[in-house]
Amino acid sequence: MIEHRNTDTDADVLAAPFELPCGIVLKNRLAKAAMSDSLGDGAGRPTDEQIELYRRWATGGAALSLIGEVQVDYRYPERPGNLVLWPGADNARLRRLARVGSTDGARIWPQLGHAGALAHAPISRPAGPSAFDMRGLRCDELTRSAVDALPATYARAAAHARAVGFSGVQIHAGHGFLLSQFLSPLFNRRSDRYGGSIEARCRLLLAVVREVRTMVGPEFAIAVKINSSDQLEGGLGEDDALVAMSLLGEAGVDLIDISGGTYFPGAPASSDRRPAGPYFLEFARRARTVTDTPLMVTGGFKTRAEAADAVALGATDMVGLARTMVLDPGVAAKWIRRDGGDPQFPSFESPPAGGITAWFTMRLTALAKGDEDRLKLSVSEAIAAYEARDADRVTTWARAFGVRSRPATLE
Repeated sequence: MIEHRNTDTDADVLAAPFELPCGIVLKNRLAKAAMSDSLGDGAGRPTDEQIELYRRWATGGAALSLIGEVQVDYRYPERPGNLVLWPGADNARLRRLARVGSTDGARIWPQLGHAGALAHAPISRPAGPSAFDMRGLRCDELTRSAVDALPATYARAAAHARAVGFSGVQIHAGHGFLLSQFLSPLFNRRSDRYGGSIEARCRLLLAVVREVRTMVGPEFAIAVKINSSDQLEGGLGEDDALVAMSLLGEAGVDLIDISGGTYFPGAPASSDRRPAGPYFLEFARRARTVTDTPLMVTGGFKTRAEAADAVALGATDMVGLARTMVLDPGVAAKWIRRDGGDPQFPSFESPPAGGITAWFTMRLTALAKGDEDRLKLSVSEAIAAYEARDADRVTTWARAFGVRSRPATLE
């Protein structure tokens, strides 16, 4: 555990700009981490409310906002509220999102996602590196040709992001979604070139990074979100994660965002394992020994002192804030001022699985509408509202993309 430095310079530490290898300068050390805000219109397009939400984070002082779960393939969405980068996208609205999210010198990047085995079953036929048929997880195995095609799919999405005005992307290789599934020996049981050793399990992710870089050029930022561990027995562990980080650094990534855990059924949340304090700083210190790539750590930062210590003591270059910025979208501006101010976190007594995530997701909706002060949902009410909204959007998604449950080998 880090002991707080006895100093009054926390604001100065967090206010310092940071230059990425590609040349992009982030105006301070505080980023709004990627969250699945589920505020798309059900047809993969940004809504006015979603655009307003990212304006609030930009004017609230965030140096960078990451739009969680922007899908590269509409056949494998995480939720029907995701945005999608595809030929039928509403580019005018995407341009507006990129422009508004860049207010006051902020940066905004889409997180390129593919849910794989965790794709939303009502509008997908989930598929991952290996087939599973078990309680809570049923998926097909992606064919070799389907896997070989994935780097080009990600690269097209990244080029689309650049064309509509975003200055970078984050490739999602964490939290148990597709690229994370390939990294995990628990979920990747392939016998071809994409399975086996950690180097082989990294092959797809590295190919995605290389193809994206070829498509977008050297001055466009490429970040990767990766697990420090899956926090599952038999899953990706820290030693293998360090190998992956070293390889990512050699591939020319501009920023590695360290997180952990998965959304696989029954897996514990990171907050369940560490109820207080940032989650992944010890791993970040280990990562410093294997790569010079800039680091961002996301998870568990609730106070300015925690964020400033992590940067000042060298564990990370950027601090990713998720729920902290949901509670206070202007917290970045406060933390880079001398007077500071930390948000008050709510307490939940014995919440059901997924309940806290649902509550924070519905608070995102309230933020987008500007009525967060009137949000009075209980955790059970938040779950019901969250699930009802997704159910309503399933029909919209199916109509927009012409999808139904289909073989995962479709190419």
